[in-house]
Amino acid sequence: MQLKDIRSFLLDMDGTVYLGPNPITGSLAFIRYLQEAQIPFLFLTNNPSADAVYYRDKLARMGIEVEPSNILTAGAATAAYLREETAYRKLCVLGTPSFEQELLRAGMDLESESPDAVVIAFDKTLTYAKLERACLLLNKGLPYIATNPDRVCPTEYGYIPDCGSIAALLESATGRTPRFIGKPEPAFARMALHFLGTDAAHSAMVGDRLYTDMAMAKRAGMAGILVLSGESTSEDVETSPEPPDFVFPSVRELHEALRNAP
Repeated sequence: MQLKDIRSFLLDMDGTVYLGPNPITGSLAFIRYLQEAQIPFLFLTNNPSADAVYYRDKLARMGIEVEPSNILTAGAATAAYLREETAYRKLCVLGTPSFEQELLRAGMDLESESPDAVVIAFDKTLTYAKLERACLLLNKGLPYIATNPDRVCPTEYGYIPDCGSIAALLESATGRTPRFIGKPEPAFARMALHFLGTDAAHSAMVGDRLYTDMAMAKRAGMAGILVLSGESTSEDVETSPEPPDFVFPSVRELHEALRNAP
């Protein structure tokens, strides 16, 4: 696929559009270009620690004006998966209060002493008591679901442990690995493309991680556009067994390439 053939974009957020509260240079102009050219796009984030309204407001503070319907989080996708594809309603959850509210809105019970499943997410409110309970339940064989496999979350002050690191800790203690819902699962991409009303053959995933963003693009039959403004480096690309279709230093250079595409 060539850049000129791409008709819609799925856009990662952390490390791609911003770092912490700071927009990455060129991201505002890139989003404005997509809006003015009426190119469909959807923000697709593996970060489940907040909901779409929070991200709408965060983007607005950076000068990017979108609606909550322009944002799909791994938290929302996990809530939808639990509600629509499982019978699990009583949950042991490792997640932020915002993620818990997302699950409550989906009809989940988070207070039961006898949960049906363990669900983990990126959790900045993590405590040893939460880990202990999850560990004990996993050792009993309860179903195990996680929002995303990201090992770290990029911030303006460095990388911090993400859901994948919490999953690794629990795997070390229990030998269990979860079913992940977010990137790189192709179902996450299909859900996003369904919202946009576009097809994979003419869409691209823009993100900063090879093992989530680019892996999902590959599995979903989309173009993968890696930006080096977050986690992945040029050295990672050189050693990757499945390099992305395009690589740019940031969305600023992607924007320029799209503008100049024949």
